[in-house]
Amino acid sequence: MKIVLNGDSREVQATTLADLLKECGYSGRVATAVNENFVSAPLRTSTTLNDGDRVEVLAPMQGG
Repeated sequence: MKIVLNGDSREVQATTLADLLKECGYSGRVATAVNENFVSAPLRTSTTLNDGDRVEVLAPMQGG
């Protein structure tokens, strides 16, 4: 299916948000949103993705 991940169009096999994070190599603590709605970590395995969904993944950065 085709989704938009962090502003870039992408073809993916994942059907849930948790699977998408694994497929795209995200690990550790990240914040996620699907179609501008925040998705907490416990809900990622039950959050299904649909063709055309807009997904944002934000990882904390260190520095200052």
